[in-house]
Amino acid sequence: MSEPPVVTRDVWRTARRVLLAREEEATRVLAEVSAARRALPMVEVDKEYVLEGPDGKVRLPELFEGRGQLIVYHFMFDPVWDAGCKFCSYLVDSVGDRSHLHARDTTLVLVSRTPIAKIEAFRSRMAWTVPWYSAYGSDFNYDFHVTQDEAVAPVEYGFQDKEALLRGGEEWRTRGEQSGLSVFVRRADVVYHTYSAWGDDTDLLIGTDNYLDLTPQGRPSPGEKGKWLRHHDRYEP
Repeated sequence: MSEPPVVTRDVWRTARRVLLAREEEATRVLAEVSAARRALPMVEVDKEYVLEGPDGKVRLPELFEGRGQLIVYHFMFDPVWDAGCKFCSYLVDSVGDRSHLHARDTTLVLVSRTPIAKIEAFRSRMAWTVPWYSAYGSDFNYDFHVTQDEAVAPVEYGFQDKEALLRGGEEWRTRGEQSGLSVFVRRADVVYHTYSAWGDDTDLLIGTDNYLDLTPQGRPSPGEKGKWLRHHDRYEP
């Protein structure tokens, strides 16, 4: 990667003001997208999902913890793996104090398709406090398209079926565990699904990348990230 040129303060100020205009336009566009996201219609979740937490079985409405909104991050953790996905871990490391979400009537949880004992061991290792539930033995991951198994449900990821994914060179998206995010709201005892995103469309939640975007080096490309990224307790001191 080439270094930025060295210029005078006046030249830098001119270039920065040009970029500022683009940043302000991007902010306006993002605000419009956010408004459209909030205006999406919602679908009643009429299927009962039973997940497992550290204290036993829980139904989907219980994940809200009494609040009106629920964000579920679908954390990749296959039952045969010894540790959770390092890319999902990179995102969860950006989760801050959840009291700010709670003040806005919103609960954030993780859900993975691995037994709760593995989840609890890995969560302890990573020193995370965000609630984390197991969807092991449930249809939850399959119905929200974050576990791909044609024997259970048709392959779909990011609103693309298997054929479209293969045409796009994304064969790896057609099998096994995938990342994603789903949003729900609760009205009395009825739960509604309002939003989902998958893969790179959840990158806005990665605080480290957003910080790196402010630097000349920038965030790593997906290929670069795969080479250097580690679980946060596995970097060399």
